Amino acid sequence: MTGRVEGKVAFITGAARSQGRSHALRLAQEGADIIAVDVCGPIESIGMYPPATDEDLAETVRQVEALDRRIVATKADVRDTAAMKAAVDDGVAQLGRLDIVLGNAGVFEIQPALELSDEAWREMIDINLTGVWNTCKVALPHLIEGGRGGSIVLTSSTAGLKGTPNTIHYTAAKHGVVGVMRTLANEFAQHSIRVNSVHPTGVDTVMIQNQKTWGLFAPDDPAPSREKAAPIFESTNALPVPWVEPVDISNAILFLVSDEARYITGVTLPVDAGYTVK
Repeated sequence: MTGRVEGKVAFITGAARSQGRSHALRLAQEGADIIAVDVCGPIESIGMYPPATDEDLAETVRQVEALDRRIVATKADVRDTAAMKAAVDDGVAQLGRLDIVLGNAGVFEIQPALELSDEAWREMIDINLTGVWNTCKVALPHLIEGGRGGSIVLTSSTAGLKGTPNTIHYTAAKHGVVGVMRTLANEFAQHSIRVNSVHPTGVDTVMIQNQKTWGLFAPDDPAPSREKAAPIFESTNALPVPWVEPVDISNAILFLVSDEARYITGVTLPVDAGYTVK
């Protein structure tokens, strides 16, 4: 099956690398043009992995264009509504329409609840929850104006479905994303706009492949590593894998935004190797 989103335009946040880049490439492979946004810079309270860069976003552009698809890429912060509106407005002006919205941008940090600073709490909520709402807010008028309906997929987490120790701010934000999704699914169904969320287990990206995350799974190990962490990660999933790949999430999103899912809205779809049922 090819061309499942042929001729459509997708707005993707956090598109510079990891899951965001994977989503952009997977949709481009199936015929979509891309409006890509990423902050491409450090987040003050996130120190466990390096930030995306301008070069990362440029590489996403290069790879999408290598698939013979168009892409409009903008450096913007999901917390900045005006910048987000400018990015999507410019993308629609250049590409002619908007059909798909992926609220993918997010950050992750580990901190015991009572050690969490007010600033770290606020920054996580601002990016992972308010930023998702901002993404929807600036995109929805274009979907409505297009008159063709549309599909929005918000990236939550298994932490949006169950409590996850040492990540209270992240878990709260990801639960909040589900509330945003369910409300928009009801409010905009009259416009044939479908809204769903995906809930990955650990994904093989820099967000979990770092010493701090490995150390969370092996707190007594003075030299945690990917190899040592893998069997512990695997023990949290029902299926015998330590983590999933970005393309696994991209394939689920592709299904949700395609006509194959034309009557699916308001669902929380785990792509989690059985994490939430174990």
